[in-house]
Amino acid sequence: MNFGNIGTMMKLQSALKTFNANHPRVMPFFKAVGAEGVKEGMIIEMTVRTPEGKSMTSNIKVQQSDLELIETLKNLNMNE
Repeated sequence: MNFGNIGTMMKLQSALKTFNANHPRVMPFFKAVGAEGVKEGMIIEMTVRTPEGKSMTSNIKVQQSDLELIETLKNLNMNE
């Protein structure tokens, strides 16, 4: 058993709990998207707006390797 990884996982779990408390609509959004099923070929777009009003947008076209990463993250079960 690697106790360093346990400590890291506990820190991550605490950080996710804080993130969810600060941004309560994010995880339900991801769950709703997940319920529809993320599929290869989907476009995921993000926009960031600075306090000064500048916007930056980027997107990705979902690939098979992205789906594998999503599945791995789901299997972490951080919310249990």
